[in-house]
Amino acid sequence: MNEQHRNENRLETSRVKLKEIIEKIGGIVLTKRGDLDVEILSCGASDLMSDVLSIMKPGSLLLTGLVNPQSIRTAEMADLAAIIYVRGKTPGPEVIDLADELGIPLIGSPYGMYEMCGRLYQAGLPPDMK
Repeated sequence: MNEQHRNENRLETSRVKLKEIIEKIGGIVLTKRGDLDVEILSCGASDLMSDVLSIMKPGSLLLTGLVNPQSIRTAEMADLAAIIYVRGKTPGPEVIDLADELGIPLIGSPYGMYEMCGRLYQAGLPPDMK
């Protein structure tokens, strides 16, 4: 078995708790409610919510820079576990309140999307591909 195949197998079976991800990225929890002990099996990154709906699997982690209510509604429809806002973006209070109401954890991060994807992949979180 070659090294690449071993790494792919490791990633396929990785389960990382959301609170561990938050610690690894120096994230800031923006919501008051939501399960930070949820196990995240994969991650996707997009600012196009139509792509999120058509590609991402339920229970995945979404990385996005879109801080309006559409990101929360999309996460609700796609049954995503949580959202990390990249590039230091922070949603307004009405978006945070909506996420709290729906139990969707929101995390802020200073890193750009490309760097965040690399950091999470290195931490053992596989990409989300349907």
